[in-house]
Amino acid sequence: MILTGLLGWPVGHSRSPAMHNAAFAAAGIDGTYVPLAAPPARLAAAVAGLAALGFSGANVTIPHKQAVMAFVDECSPAATAIGAVNTLVVRPDGALYGDNTDAPGFLADLVEKGLDLDSLAAQGALVLGAGGSARAVAYALAAHGIPTTVLARRPEQAEALVASLLSHLGADSPFRNPQSAIRNSPSFPLLAAWPWTDLAAAAHGAGLVANCTPLGMTPHVDASPWPEDLPFRPDQVAYDLVYNPPQTRFLAQARASGARAFNGFGMLLHQGALAWELWTGQPAPLSPMREALLRSLSV
Repeated sequence: MILTGLLGWPVGHSRSPAMHNAAFAAAGIDGTYVPLAAPPARLAAAVAGLAALGFSGANVTIPHKQAVMAFVDECSPAATAIGAVNTLVVRPDGALYGDNTDAPGFLADLVEKGLDLDSLAAQGALVLGAGGSARAVAYALAAHGIPTTVLARRPEQAEALVASLLSHLGADSPFRNPQSAIRNSPSFPLLAAWPWTDLAAAAHGAGLVANCTPLGMTPHVDASPWPEDLPFRPDQVAYDLVYNPPQTRFLAQARASGARAFNGFGMLLHQGALAWELWTGQPAPLSPMREALLRSLSV
């Protein structure tokens, strides 16, 4: 039996059990995914217990994504660069491997939505926010050779994010697009931090704008980081990592200007699918996982 779960505090609100258990059922695998509520003071014991209890792995969510890195034996390059682990794999010898599937999950959703990443590399992207999700998104974009500008209300946070990611983005970055010649242009750097007051200028040429701030989530469902007097271009793509509610003010602003707009449901799905593949070694059954997530969100 494959035992997996979700380490967090709290975890009762998570939709991940529905998604992963649907995947096990669809694949005909004797497996289960359970919530593992672990208070911060007991995180070390909880992580150690995964191997002792025969778990194959676990997802990690708030507030443990950074703290858990102290208790793993090895981290993937993505997890190291992002500074967070959202997936644990228990190896046959009991060693713990930490990975981050948020970054490739985000890219996988862009591709599924029909975005051409090579074309996006010629335009660039804009990331709003400098928290953990912004780090994953900025890493995913930059590591694929897509020039990315990061804006945050506190500019020092954006600057620290960019400096940290640049120290990890070498020629062997796992998602790097070798066809993106523009990434080395001095006038169009791979990663840059701009002050929030320059949002209009930063948005001018961006093909993708990703909202990685909490604005739009409960209890701020009517809030948006985007200025009301700044229209999106019809050829731009707006991506909000918020998936509940499915329609945020940010997305409504984009659609009102004729831009394509997507919420973070697809990223949630694909990061989960990639984690499931790490645990099972099999292709994830995306359709049943998608249907289970949709049902869980409608309850």
